[in-house]
Amino acid sequence: MSDNRLKIGITQGDTNGIGWEVILKTLSDSRMTELCTPVVYGTPAAAEFYRSRIAELEEIAFNTVVSARDARRGRVNLVACGPQQLRIAPGEPSAEAGQAAVEALRTAMRDLKEGTLDALVTGPIDKETVQADDFRHTGHTEYLAAELGGTPMMLMCSDLLRVGLVTTHLPLAEVSAALSRERITAAIERLARSLVADFGVVKPRIAVLALNPHAGDGGLLGDEEEQTIRPAVNDAYAAGILAFGPFAADGFFASGNYARYDAVLAMYHDQGLAPFKTLTPDGVNCTAGLGKVRTSPDHGVAYDIAGKDKADPQSMRNAIYAAIDIVGNRRRWAAMSAAPLQRFERDRGRDASAKDLPEAKHD
Repeated sequence: MSDNRLKIGITQGDTNGIGWEVILKTLSDSRMTELCTPVVYGTPAAAEFYRSRIAELEEIAFNTVVSARDARRGRVNLVACGPQQLRIAPGEPSAEAGQAAVEALRTAMRDLKEGTLDALVTGPIDKETVQADDFRHTGHTEYLAAELGGTPMMLMCSDLLRVGLVTTHLPLAEVSAALSRERITAAIERLARSLVADFGVVKPRIAVLALNPHAGDGGLLGDEEEQTIRPAVNDAYAAGILAFGPFAADGFFASGNYARYDAVLAMYHDQGLAPFKTLTPDGVNCTAGLGKVRTSPDHGVAYDIAGKDKADPQSMRNAIYAAIDIVGNRRRWAAMSAAPLQRFERDRGRDASAKDLPEAKHD
């Protein structure tokens, strides 16, 4: 989809990470403003700092605005936010950089809630430095849930593979206790809805991974598969969802079996993200299950290369492309699924009227 009337918010992320570098490299391509109207939320001083460190960067003339409401088509717009005096130290975690990331996120959330943004693309944050008395979220996904409601799902996407997660930022020791038949069934349903509405998959096939090695080996290595996961898969299948599994994760990815499915549901963070990032390094994190569209690059702050002009912007580009596509897919799905009976009756009436028309005469 290409529609530069769509306003896509982009948050700067951690000002000591690679967020600004990948944003600047992405938006220096003038074709981006033909696809959408970018609205960047961040600190002007940080933008200028990283712009001076990137070689052969096309000049970006930011159009500074107060909010997305004032953003101009055909321009890269900037909503200035964050501390007035900001120490920028590439590669160094700091509470100041974390505060700047949070302020950019909150300002963008204001516009997203007001409806002046069509989607949000978030730059990477440091989950430790953003922690404060008024911000106790373990990541973007949890913050979005608190602000927008709903039950969001972290869904990693690329042209090759989609991986959804039942649990997200949770210690591994707590994963088994967090899994239940009802939670997994709900996750399968949420993933299926996203595949239909966000990605246009008509009848999605979903593979569900096991929790234990060898899918539990018949109970020798754990009973979660037989007691929890398989019943959830059966419940989803009985409800009309093409869900299959549980599959042992190692063999499933090693064999390439993932190519037979529209998405994979993993039980925990690293089970899904480790193979995803290995197979598709420029993928996108798409948050499913929200009333608003949010995507992000699939990488972190990358302190080790921050400020060195080494960051690859492809994942940020892909995150913007994905946001544009999902907005379009959701709108088409909403139009297709709105009042279907009324639309059927209307179309049937048109067909009947057409039959009453006189046939055209041919010489």
